[in-house]
Amino acid sequence: MAISKERKNEVLATYVDWMKRSQAVILVEYTGAKMTDLDGIRAKIRDAGGEFHILKNTLARRAFVDSGMEVPEDYLVKSTAVSFAFTDPASTAKALNEATKGKEYIKVKGGFMSGQALSAAQVKSLADMPPLPVVRAQLLGVLQAPASKVARTIAEPARGLAAVIKAFSEKATAAA
Repeated sequence: MAISKERKNEVLATYVDWMKRSQAVILVEYTGAKMTDLDGIRAKIRDAGGEFHILKNTLARRAFVDSGMEVPEDYLVKSTAVSFAFTDPASTAKALNEATKGKEYIKVKGGFMSGQALSAAQVKSLADMPPLPVVRAQLLGVLQAPASKVARTIAEPARGLAAVIKAFSEKATAAA
């Protein structure tokens, strides 16, 4: 069923807004997928804080152009679904990767992050990254390590002196 030009413009405006708000956009080919498979992918990506939509290639091309992104020609061939990562690109890519495991008919074409095109291999690398809270915790650990080492180094002479005094006092107590 054909939709009106006004409705197409509304849908286009929504996708352009989503592309501008997204931290990453991942394009997927889903030729041969069943609707239940696509619903499963959609649910996993929503749980990760993103959206997963099937787009016509002409509409997707217009949305990318209106968002100021250059789309490689091979990204918009055959069937196209788009995953929008609103919160954490790594967790959205990981959710997409997990949802498509064992489904050879669903392939990642590529994507965009911060307006830069990503290949399918780069999207796979993004999916292999730990989620944002884990990266933050690792960074915090790296930043705190030197401070804790300095504190231990400064406290060590006093700790050694206290151990010597304790040993002398125990020796004096034992002798008396």
